[in-house]
Amino acid sequence: MKPRLRFAPSPTGYVHIGGLRTALYNYLYAKQNNGEYLLRIEDTDQTRLVEDAVEGIIRSLSWAGVVHDEGPVLDANGHITQTGDCGPYIQSQRLEIYKKHALELVEKDHAYYCFCSKERLDAVREQQKSEGLTPKYDGHCKHLTKEEVAEKLSSGQDHVIRLKLPENRIIEFNDAIKGTVTVNTNDLDDQVLMKTDGFPTYHMAVVVDDHYMGITHVVRGDEWLISTPKHVFTYEAFGWNAPEFVHLPVILSQSKKKLSKREGSVAVEDFRSKGYLPEALINYVALVGWSPEDGQEILSMNEMIEKFSFDRVSKSGGVFDLDKLNWMNNHYIKSADLDRLTELSKGYLIEAGFTTESTYEADYNWLKRMIEVLRERFNKLEDIKEYYAFFTRKDVELEDDEASEIIKLEHVPEMMQIFADKVTAAEVLNADAVKAILKEIQKETGHKGKNLFMPVRVAITGQVHGPDIAIVIELLGKELTKERIGYCLKNLC
Repeated sequence: MKPRLRFAPSPTGYVHIGGLRTALYNYLYAKQNNGEYLLRIEDTDQTRLVEDAVEGIIRSLSWAGVVHDEGPVLDANGHITQTGDCGPYIQSQRLEIYKKHALELVEKDHAYYCFCSKERLDAVREQQKSEGLTPKYDGHCKHLTKEEVAEKLSSGQDHVIRLKLPENRIIEFNDAIKGTVTVNTNDLDDQVLMKTDGFPTYHMAVVVDDHYMGITHVVRGDEWLISTPKHVFTYEAFGWNAPEFVHLPVILSQSKKKLSKREGSVAVEDFRSKGYLPEALINYVALVGWSPEDGQEILSMNEMIEKFSFDRVSKSGGVFDLDKLNWMNNHYIKSADLDRLTELSKGYLIEAGFTTESTYEADYNWLKRMIEVLRERFNKLEDIKEYYAFFTRKDVELEDDEASEIIKLEHVPEMMQIFADKVTAAEVLNADAVKAILKEIQKETGHKGKNLFMPVRVAITGQVHGPDIAIVIELLGKELTKERIGYCLKNLC
């Protein structure tokens, strides 16, 4: 059977890093096994919906390269449409399907109407807590007669439909990561399947949708592990075969707590807006809790598809290490196409003041050259904003004591004056011209190596180490280079 997997987020906000990993693992397994990967929107909790969240989910996943074969997509105008033969793929558009199947369970005596008020339910739970019991529904409406149910329904009483679990029965299923899971129904609650507003709960909709969409593997976060026995029973009650289950451990922060917004960015869109490359983020997220057998860390999407296995997913939560992500993003930035990097950096360049919307095209070659020089220093593309002063200020600020010591060397004032004169006389001041000037100074003064290059670098940039100084001077231009040498001779030497 061809594998069919799905990612099924709720449109309650952004795509969390944990959600991205879940989507990715579904995608990798499906593609590795020539299967299909679906996107389904689970919007049955109407109280928590966030406007434009569906569009945001689709854009974030598409940007990351985790592209579904079926489900909601955006057309050329940014409007939601759907593709595939198993739709609708948005649960709020499937209400009649859930209602029909809930009534089928009632007819089969695997579900029942519950008319308990919120006040009664709250009181029961408080009483159970006071007795040291696990709060759960006490089955008050489970044994109502058909006549009693019919009377309450005809009088218009608010109600829900609950799953009717058998008493003292062992439910067992296998999980690809957790192993065999065994639960007694006495430890479970009679879960609500249909709410008073006519919408299904997750527990009803997920089983019905996974069945009719042909899902063969349910891959989701392990917070759903506790509910899976009820899902297994629901499949049985309908006479359906259950899919294979894979419950992924949570992603942890560096403080070993569940990753949350309180400890920094956790949304895919946040990382995108800061200038993380999609191939870097997806590569790193794949390794938070999984590793290929050969230990390779830098992986293309095709390599991940080839090497992925649920057998290699850790049973414990993986730690999200921002430093490791930055290292990986730096690796991808250093090897990325320069034109692509320049286009991706456009917003940061305008924000920093390097260029404007109207002058960007005219400035493009200069900006591209600057990014080429600096990119080894970027953990993320927005870091370029930190270099505005580096390329625009007329004065020089010494970075540290080592820079101060170098600029105070006895030979520096005379050597820098010679350099200034040659810069002034140069018809063109590109990198090759700067290198030629430095060679001339070496021949004329005898200063070479660190005694030549370090003072020039410090005088121009204030730093002992950095990008190729000849290219930096080319980017600064003749006038600004002269300004900085003059400032250095007057104030620092």
